[in-house]
Amino acid sequence: MAKIVSIAPILVDTGIIYALADRSDSWHVRARTFVETFKGALVIPSMVIPEACYLLQTHLSPLAETAFVKSIINRALRLEHVDEEDLSRAVELMDAYPDLKIGLVDASVVAVAERLNISAIMTTDRRHFSVIRPKNCAAFTLLPE
Repeated sequence: MAKIVSIAPILVDTGIIYALADRSDSWHVRARTFVETFKGALVIPSMVIPEACYLLQTHLSPLAETAFVKSIINRALRLEHVDEEDLSRAVELMDAYPDLKIGLVDASVVAVAERLNISAIMTTDRRHFSVIRPKNCAAFTLLPE
């Protein structure tokens, strides 16, 4: 009987989206290499989309923004909608870490990770995600290394 291997999904944060699109970004090679070799689901919380679109259009081009949106439509990234409970948890996190100034997008990434029981986040933001203590695990695994 064939062995079935399950690869846990990973949440994707805004910085990685930008790094994948910008070849001059210091995270580009690490992010691209990881994405090209990872065989599991890459999940993007809906709150990440507007922030990523703004950065891509403002700092790169409208074509970069469009390519990103197409990657969601084509299911290279699995879209996960942020619901009211996630927003409530995000506000709790923002209140719990006022000195970090984590903001709604990062807090919603944590909330979605907790709800989906995901312990790995693909991010360039080590400052926020290394400090926040999620409910679903002792600490997040931050990727790529």
